[in-house]
Amino acid sequence: MKKSIYLLFLTFFVCAFLPSCKEHYSVGEKVGTLTEFSKSGLIWDSWDGRLNLTQTGMNTAGEPFEFSFDNDRNDQDSLISLFQQAQVEGWKIKIKYHRVMGWNWFENRGRFDYFVDGVEILDKDFANVLRTNNSQGHVIDTVYVVIDKSEIKNVLKNKEQQ
Repeated sequence: MKKSIYLLFLTFFVCAFLPSCKEHYSVGEKVGTLTEFSKSGLIWDSWDGRLNLTQTGMNTAGEPFEFSFDNDRNDQDSLISLFQQAQVEGWKIKIKYHRVMGWNWFENRGRFDYFVDGVEILDKDFANVLRTNNSQGHVIDTVYVVIDKSEIKNVLKNKEQQ
C-alpha cells in the first residue's frame, strides 16, 4: 500500500512539474548600461550582472534587469570580455536574452533565470556626452524660453499696491 502511494505521489510530481520546465520560457531584448558585472558563486561560479534600463536616452527609476551567463555554454568568452569593457566604459548596450523556467533549480547554470544570448553596442559615448573627438560642438537638445516683460511689470505693480 505504501509503495503505491509513493508511486502515485511521484507520478503526480512528474506530471505536474516537469512539463512546466521550459528552456526558452520567454525571449526578449533589454537596453541600458551595466551597473554590475562580476563572477561569483558558492559551488558553481557564474558571470552575473545588472543592467540599468534606459528609455529614450534617459535612465529609468525601476528595478535593474538581472541576468547571468549560462554555465552550460562554452562559447561566451568574447561576450564576457565585451561586457567587462562595456561596464568600464559606460556603453549603452542591447542584451538579447532568454528565460528558463524550472531548469535552474540549484543555480548551477547561473544565479538568475535570464541568460544572455547576444549583445549589441548602441552608444559608446552614452555615459559621457561631453567627450567628443571633434573641436566643434553639437546640439544635444534645444529649449526655447519666452519671457513676457509686461506680465512681470503687472505682477510687480500689484505687489506695490498691496
